[in-house]
Amino acid sequence: MSQRTERRKSKMKKKLGMKAFNYDCSDVFNNDHRISIGLMDIECKFCKALKFQDESDNMCFGKGKVNLPDLTIPEEPLSTYLSGTTIESKHFLSNIRKYNSCFNMTSFGANRKKESGFQTTFKIQGQIYHRIGSLLPYDCESSFLQIYFIGDDDIQSQRRCSIVPNVQHEIVQSLQNFLNEHNALIKLFKTSLDNMPSDECQIVLRADKIHSSEHERRFNLPVVNEVAAIINGNEFSKRDIVLQKRSNEYVTVQETHKSYDALQYPLMFWMGEDGYHFEIYEINPVTGLSTKKRVSSMKFYAYRMMIRTNPENHLLHYKQLLNQFIFDMYAKIENERLRYIRCNQKALKVEQYIHLKDAFENDENVSDIGQKCILPASFIGSPRHMHEYIQDALCYVRHNGKPCLFITFTCNIRWTEITNLLLADQQPSDRHDLIARVFKLKLNDTFIHYIIQNVFKLLLLT
Repeated sequence: MSQRTERRKSKMKKKLGMKAFNYDCSDVFNNDHRISIGLMDIECKFCKALKFQDESDNMCFGKGKVNLPDLTIPEEPLSTYLSGTTIESKHFLSNIRKYNSCFNMTSFGANRKKESGFQTTFKIQGQIYHRIGSLLPYDCESSFLQIYFIGDDDIQSQRRCSIVPNVQHEIVQSLQNFLNEHNALIKLFKTSLDNMPSDECQIVLRADKIHSSEHERRFNLPVVNEVAAIINGNEFSKRDIVLQKRSNEYVTVQETHKSYDALQYPLMFWMGEDGYHFEIYEINPVTGLSTKKRVSSMKFYAYRMMIRTNPENHLLHYKQLLNQFIFDMYAKIENERLRYIRCNQKALKVEQYIHLKDAFENDENVSDIGQKCILPASFIGSPRHMHEYIQDALCYVRHNGKPCLFITFTCNIRWTEITNLLLADQQPSDRHDLIARVFKLKLNDTFIHYIIQNVFKLLLLT
């Protein structure tokens, strides 16, 4: 090796090795091309979603195969409450989950994982579920959906304020009148209750029934024809919502029911629009015609959460209620994945897994084994997924030796790419969707690129 090459490597080693010790906290790197990811100014030609330059074209899913109608922009007074420009609207946005709890028609339930000490995060163990009761109370005071059938409006609003603390009666009263006027589900329940001949009748909300005059991919508003009063028999499917006039039992709402979202989040879906269900199909972007392939819940909600300006996506104004909605819908997506794995065990060829074969060979009574569901390595977090990563890590260690660096990369919520896209009266903690997108780009384009170009070069020189 020549002396010139040795001097060059020594100079580069010294430059890179001392860089971390010469850091100046007053330096600003926002405009550095090695750190900045640019503006969110790339518009999808199919759905008008805004993206950063390095984000995938398929991020809004389907490249035109998923095309859902826009939700209706909120009218007054909800639009003013969501603006975040007045004292009243700021109070509303700060307590928006409480105001939504005043009007939701289903209760949110989950098996919470209890741990000792103070819990900074909401942890669950098991499944999330929404439950709905009878139209009228059985032997207790009205709650959730039952409050809508209290005759006097003042008593109705006072009941809501008594259940949920720290809410203003004037805001509750105005939103109550607003939903009674515009929400199609509330009108549907009231009309059905008036037409029920006896307490033994049942109200059925069909899970997938599409109005004959509407397209099957539309967010159709409910109509009275979608509700049936049944006296005898079981003339309904498993996923339908079946309610009685008076009962002390609760009904679990299936997550694939089209009214699942609107019943729990009436302030977000203030007209009672349809949510995700099985009868939504992808379209051919060339012809615009429906195909036979169904839209998955992941594609549905990814499309719904994208940032758009024309028309504006009003769901992004709901602050902490938006975070609750994202968490709730992610659980629905995971359940759909698990349901697919459970129903397609033969297609996944799980009988070839060695543990299941051992059970058949060693157990005397095969009928006691039950139906075993195997999670493949493609399911993130499954035992086979983690085992695959362990095997990859061991392979790297065997080939390259033990690791000598433990590197972490954290997100700065004050990055300009995040703060510039916040809406009025929003904090970074109100937009986890935005934080996740920016962090992913920073991780791939700046941090990992820097490691490859500089740190690895330093290691090679040593």
